[in-house]
Amino acid sequence: MVNQGADTPDKDELAERREQITDNPDAKRDAWAQTLADMEALADDLEAEGWTTVTLRAGDTATKGLDSNDDPDDEDVQYGIFHVVPDNDAAAFEDAFREDGFPVYDVYRAEVDGRVFLVTELRDPETETAIFIAGNFLRHYAQPLVEAAVEQGGLYTHVQRLDTTHLGSFEHDGYEKFFPEADRVVAEN
Repeated sequence: MVNQGADTPDKDELAERREQITDNPDAKRDAWAQTLADMEALADDLEAEGWTTVTLRAGDTATKGLDSNDDPDDEDVQYGIFHVVPDNDAAAFEDAFREDGFPVYDVYRAEVDGRVFLVTELRDPETETAIFIAGNFLRHYAQPLVEAAVEQGGLYTHVQRLDTTHLGSFEHDGYEKFFPEADRVVAEN
């Protein structure tokens, strides 16, 4: 799993990930299929209104929080949700992406057996372009990101290739759409 700057998982963590994947695979497969169907339906609705849409199916999604010695104001420090997209999707993303665009976002999410399935919708009303990214990740690995998001008041979505080539990032002025229970979870810890 690609996780910018994260330590390499140890054997216990890898075993836990394998167990998470193989535990109740039908429910996870169904949730992923529903996530992709939802993404396509959302894109179709905007296309019917004349928007240009790009849909991305992340081959891998990871979360990364801030380390205790990270300075969130340092532009080299990245935290947020990282989506790895295949090369054929990367070209479509690069054609649509504008560094200063996409000020509107929404998140559609569901949890199944400790895994978060989400579609992130990013809209640029000026160009009537929308990018949809479908991904999923293990919920309990997101705790460092949840804490960073609450502390910083927001988070980022990053899109990259498998070789970690950065394609683009989106800043979100909140975290509640991604982690609706964040305030409660951080208060309990």
